[in-house]
Amino acid sequence: MNQSVEPLDTAGTTDVARAPGDREPPALNAIPRQPDPHPRAEGVPTAAAPAAAGSGVAVGSMPAAGASGATATASAATVSAAVPAVTRPRPRLWRLLPGPRRTPFTFGYALVLTATSLLGRYADPQLVDALLRGSSTDVAHLAHNPLLVLVASALWIAGGITSPYAIAFLLVLTALERRIGGLRTAGVFLLGHVVATLATEVPVGLSVLAGHLPGSSLHRLDYGISFGVAASVGALAGLLTPWLRWAVLAGFGWMLVEDLIAFTDPMTNWGHLLAFAVGVCTWPLLRRGRPFLAPARPAPRRR
Repeated sequence: MNQSVEPLDTAGTTDVARAPGDREPPALNAIPRQPDPHPRAEGVPTAAAPAAAGSGVAVGSMPAAGASGATATASAATVSAAVPAVTRPRPRLWRLLPGPRRTPFTFGYALVLTATSLLGRYADPQLVDALLRGSSTDVAHLAHNPLLVLVASALWIAGGITSPYAIAFLLVLTALERRIGGLRTAGVFLLGHVVATLATEVPVGLSVLAGHLPGSSLHRLDYGISFGVAASVGALAGLLTPWLRWAVLAGFGWMLVEDLIAFTDPMTNWGHLLAFAVGVCTWPLLRRGRPFLAPARPAPRRR
């Protein structure tokens, strides 16, 4: 039996513009066509397939298999370029020498010692001899002007500017001042210089009074920075790492013992050993308020 079907009323239905080559969607009876919520521009092809369910990534937007390796390599290169490489700081040799800003006491003292050393080398020998005898910390001068000669005797280097104690002065006092400051470095140096000088000269005066030494021993020429340097070496050893500390103590201590065994200048050699012990005795005072014995390195930042 033939049945007549009435045509659909398409009045009010809006046709959507389609790109050339698009298929016309099948018409649904009694359901009007809905407009495309995301219209495409002309000439842009349709995606090959819809997005995978639950993945959130369109299949058409995924790179090809051959391009995935190149993309991963480029991404790794970008990340490695963004993260700076961790490099160890290079040692700076100039930090071993004194400077006017970081180690003003050692720097200024070194200039004074350089001037007196040049004076002793190029000035008139009679003038130099008179200056050295006036600065000597012998018993006669200590009895009359102790403060003057204790300070003046530390302005000269016995043996000249190229002596081992002059080189040790630059290296040891620079390292010590960088750790404890100029004021305490000067205190350690002066303490060793004064204690060792008095400990070696007072027995000489007593021996002269007892008749064991001649009267000329009261005017024994004594000057230099060696006592202060020995005390500074002992103090610096307490601020180093354990293995370096014991290496300094053993090496410098053995050198002093060898000089004492040689018996070339027993009073001065005993003074070096005593000044070294004075520096070691200052460890509790120098370590106070220092959480670490060695300079702390900055902790790396976490990103």
